[in-house]
Amino acid sequence: MNAPTLGTDASSLPPGGAFAARGGPSPLTTLLEVKNLRVAFGGKDVVCGIDFSIRPGEKLALVGESGSGKTVSALSLLRLAHDAHVEGQAIFDGPAGPTDLLSIPEQQLRGIRGQDIAMIFQEPMTALNPLFTVGDQIIEVLELKQGIARAESAQVAIKLLATTGIAEPQRRAAAYPHQLSGGQRQRAMIAMALACKPKLLLADEPTTALDVTVRGQILDLLSSLQKEHGMAVLMITHDLNLVHRFADRVAVMENGRIVEHGPVADVFANPRHAYTRKLIDSRPTRDVAEMAPDGTLPPVMQASGLRVTYPVSRTGIRGWFKKGEFVAVKGAGFSIPAGQTLGVVGESGSGKSTLGLAALGLLPFQGQLQAAGMAWSRDAARNKAIRRAMQVVFQDPYSSLSPRMTVEEIVGEGLLVHAPELDASARRLRVAQVLAEVGLGADQFSGLQQRYPHEFSGGQRQRLAIARALIIGPQLLVLDEPTSALDVTIQKQVLQLLQRLQRERALSYLLITHDVDVIRAMAHRVIVMKDGEIVESGTVAQVFDAPQHDYTRILVAAAA
Repeated sequence: MNAPTLGTDASSLPPGGAFAARGGPSPLTTLLEVKNLRVAFGGKDVVCGIDFSIRPGEKLALVGESGSGKTVSALSLLRLAHDAHVEGQAIFDGPAGPTDLLSIPEQQLRGIRGQDIAMIFQEPMTALNPLFTVGDQIIEVLELKQGIARAESAQVAIKLLATTGIAEPQRRAAAYPHQLSGGQRQRAMIAMALACKPKLLLADEPTTALDVTVRGQILDLLSSLQKEHGMAVLMITHDLNLVHRFADRVAVMENGRIVEHGPVADVFANPRHAYTRKLIDSRPTRDVAEMAPDGTLPPVMQASGLRVTYPVSRTGIRGWFKKGEFVAVKGAGFSIPAGQTLGVVGESGSGKSTLGLAALGLLPFQGQLQAAGMAWSRDAARNKAIRRAMQVVFQDPYSSLSPRMTVEEIVGEGLLVHAPELDASARRLRVAQVLAEVGLGADQFSGLQQRYPHEFSGGQRQRLAIARALIIGPQLLVLDEPTSALDVTIQKQVLQLLQRLQRERALSYLLITHDVDVIRAMAHRVIVMKDGEIVESGTVAQVFDAPQHDYTRILVAAAA
């Protein structure tokens, strides 16, 4: 008999589902079977009776957009969804035999959490305790769950970190979370999760906040560790590229329901549900005007010999008298013609965001930099004209919009500085016009201008951020990872909006991202940065279709 697949009708199973009635596992080799899982908050269902199963050693991906219920489903298996009302069954074939995770006492479940079922949370910076070193946090798991003495636990913790590929594991074990990079923090979380060699690993968006190359490394690491330990993995994600590369089977969730499931190859090759087809079709598509011949359009921004440094402490007696310096950008040069996009791609720490801040006049720099034919000066009044010509859209619309200001105040704020002659009614009319231009009309939202940011979705908030940037009529937008915090379908919508605005307004963009697909869809030219230097530049086709530098080839391969 084959193991039950996702969505199998419970009536077709033997009594007790995939397991004989408390008498031990049936021949159906199922590690976890979830039946009719319902999760509600405040009487409102967010997970509506879903069924799925995971076999030992299998990799199942639960995929869907934000709000689909996928993370809540995973958290509810370990009863970590606070203030949630959970119904159904989650039969886990643990050391003590088949056990319903949703009905056993809390004390018994504590023995399973971390021991037999471990979890990697989405954001390691918030999941790790900032007051304890990484090593101490792994040691705590080993002491509590395995009963290993502290001295031995310390050595095991270092070995676990080494297993995840962290360089200098002994030194990293003594580091605090803020002293590690995003990839290193994620590896530390994986080491902690694997400390007790669990039978099932729940991985909630384990690569979302990581660069494309680090993302690939983490996936490869999880795959090798999964094979080595023979554990099953339930991967929670909205990244279809990740699913295609990592999982054996996939379940697609929409509005709290599993709408499609099956082997990854089958679902991707022949999606049956409209929502699945929508997700698969959400890869960024290129829809920009062709690049003009070099020199035919005036540059909106140009730089040469751009250098940005930060002061750092020096060791020894020399540090008493003089600070050292860290060079974040090393002699960068570029030009952005009117109506075109320059993409800046690289990993975290490559200097791309520092380059953007210098372009905005927010960091001191050396070298030549002109925007709209003007150079930055130390006189704020003289810089006002440049600031009107340049605006910025930040990565995270949740934190870049003030929660205490209304839409009218947020979007119209720039007019108070750059168009003080307008009265309140004229400003309100201008705000309404630019909101409609970015796809937020008053007919969609009653009292739109008097609403607050928390009343909008992530994609709608990013549209508000774009409207705020557009309202003073800039020539150039600096786009700092404008879609990395968004779901794939919302990402595509925002990119289409930016492409349309560029055509209609002849806008130029300085697009900063680590996403090669976004660069392919949006940019005319691209520069690749590594360790503060531009290692390759050219048209998108030249750089990505025939990369010359080893680092560029790594980026392109990781994004494939």
